[in-house]
This record gives sequence, C-alpha cells and structure tokens, in this order.
Amino acid sequence: MEQENLTTKVTEFVLLGLTQSPELQQFLFIIFSIVYLTTWLGNFTIIITVISEHQLHTPMYFLLANLAFLDVSDSSVNAPKFLAGLLSQHKTISFNECFLQMFFFHFFAGAMSLCLVGMAVDRYVAIYKPLRYLTIMNPGVLVGIVVLAWLGGLAHSAVQIGLLLQLPFCGPNVLDNFYCDVPQVIKLACTETHLVELQMVFNGGVLLVMIFIILLISYAVILVKIRTYLTEGKHKALSTCGTQITVVCLIFTPCIFIYARPFQKFTQDKVVSVIYTIITPMLNPMIYTLRNAEMKKTIKRLMKRVLCSRKEINT
Repeated sequence: MEQENLTTKVTEFVLLGLTQSPELQQFLFIIFSIVYLTTWLGNFTIIITVISEHQLHTPMYFLLANLAFLDVSDSSVNAPKFLAGLLSQHKTISFNECFLQMFFFHFFAGAMSLCLVGMAVDRYVAIYKPLRYLTIMNPGVLVGIVVLAWLGGLAHSAVQIGLLLQLPFCGPNVLDNFYCDVPQVIKLACTETHLVELQMVFNGGVLLVMIFIILLISYAVILVKIRTYLTEGKHKALSTCGTQITVVCLIFTPCIFIYARPFQKFTQDKVVSVIYTIITPMLNPMIYTLRNAEMKKTIKRLMKRVLCSRKEINT
C-alpha cells in the first residue's frame, strides 16, 4: 500500500482559498472584482497615455509603461482563477495549470523587480548627468534594460520551476492558499525538500533582499544629490523619486516577507499574498498618477480630447 502511494502521481491540487464562508466569498468577489478592474483601468490608462502623448516619449515614461504592463500581466496570472474560486465551494487546479501559474507569476514578478532597477538607473542618470541624459538613456539602452529585465525574470522563474519539477508529488494535494505558489507546493512533495527550499530561498528571497537594498541605497544617493546640489526642478525630482521609492517598498516588502525565509506557515501569509498579488498592482498606477503632476495633466488632456471627438461624431 505504501509503495502504491509513492508511485501515485498528483493530477490536481485543491485550493482552500481565503475563506469557507459562502457569504464572505460573495462579498470578497465583489470587492476584488472592483480591485482587478481598477488594476486594468489604471495601468492601461498609463500605457495608452504614454503611447499617445508625444511629450511623454521620454526614458522615464517608457520604463513606467513597461512597469504598468508587467503589473497587469502579473495580476492577471492569479486574479481570474482567484475570482472564479470565490464563486465555487470546490476549488481545484490541475497539476500542469498550477505549475504554469507559478511559472508566469514568478516570470512577471522577476521582470518587474529588475524593471524597477532600470528605473532607478534612469533617475540616477537624470540627476547626475542631466546634460547627457538623453544621450546615455537612448532608445537602444532603454530596449536593452527592458529585454534584460524580461530575460532576468525568465531565468528566475525557470530555475524555480525547474527545481520543483524534480520533486515527486504522490499524495497530498491540498494547498492552503487561493493560488499556487512555491512555498505551499514544495511542502506537498513526497521527499525531503530542505536543500531545495534553501536553493529556492536564495534564488528568490536573497536576491529580493539584495535588489531591495541596492535600490534603497541608490535612491538615498539620488535624494542626497537632489537636496544638496539641485536647485532647478528640485520639487519635481523629489516627487518622482518619492513615488518610485513608495512603489519599490510596496512591491518588495511583502515579497521579502514571503520568500526570504524558510518555508514555514504563518497566519499572515494569506493577507500578505493578497496585498502583493491583487492590491499592489492596483495601487501602483494610482501612486504614479496622483503624485505626478505631468501625468495627471496629460491624462486629463487625453480624456478631454477623447470626449470632444465623441461629441463631434455624435453631432
């Protein structure tokens, strides 16, 4: 009987979700549907505005549009399945779909982290080399930053999933979460996973901490330069850097909590997971638009133009 259990392969996983209460599930479905729609609306507003407005064809906004696309993509990996699960009492996900979900989630999240590094580099050049800014941050360099970010995310995700696929899954298949993720799935393997967990913590958590520290030091250096030497455009530069620091903290803090420690279960895990998979992608575009006067003005101008064109069509 024991031998049979060891050779039985798991074909699907059962997701316990956030709650087992039908009433609370319906309430959460409404709330998170609004959050998900807001995520799409906010991020695509940024993307469309950057593409359509010529004055936003600058390195900073090119990278911001890429970050907005990654926000939508990362959120869309988990949110649809999560919302569908809130309408069902029996939440399952196939083995292959589970691993694909993890692959794309870590792919987009990894690319997003490296994109934030690119945005920090952009601000550093803008503050320290203002006269050569457009020469240094030319289209070739910008495309290179984006490509490297995406390739870095791909490499990170491939390592994570590659390590998981080497493990046997032969019995337990219940995940106490609303989506598939490495810390929960690895605990269901039918073998000793201590070494693999350490490898994954290094590939995920340690790298996150290192990138986070590098970003904080970089922005600290930039802020010192702004406050000490910059006179013209000081408020705008401070606002831009403040916005990016806020987004960096929103993205990295919950991720470090989940991935930069041995895979143990804490009661706060589900709440933190909701924050960085569902809430943060919605907040990022709000922060960028509310704290960026140029972006707000451009969006208002674009909306007026769209409304005027509709009136002309109707008349």
